[in-house]
Amino acid sequence: MAVTKAEAVWSGTLREGKGTMKLPKGNYEGPFTFASRFETGDGTNPEELIGAAHAGCFSMFLSALLSNNKYTPTRIATTATVHLGEGPAITKIELDCEAKVPNLSDEDFQKFASDAKAGCPVSKALASVNEIVLNARLVN
Repeated sequence: MAVTKAEAVWSGTLREGKGTMKLPKGNYEGPFTFASRFETGDGTNPEELIGAAHAGCFSMFLSALLSNNKYTPTRIATTATVHLGEGPAITKIELDCEAKVPNLSDEDFQKFASDAKAGCPVSKALASVNEIVLNARLVN
């Protein structure tokens, strides 16, 4: 199976310091600061990257479940809203998915989406999050 890594470097104190996060293969490198994580400053933060990973993993896992059951999704678009609460701790993640899958009933789609939420590797890695909410819509 695949093995991957990412890196981060932080310099300075929590409030005045700054850092960079870098994904492998040169796909992304960007800054992060106290302000980008806890306020509205420029840059990214770990929670945004976790959200992107969760949205991507869920979408791919849902596609796999559908494909393995002879459904061909035309499009699966997922956003993940990550809530950072006291502690700090990730307290909630909202997965909002909209998918176009020909010849699939909404009832069957909801089952596949629920199974994808439970089965995707990132969901499993985030098992300590108190609440992961799924809003899944099948569109024409």
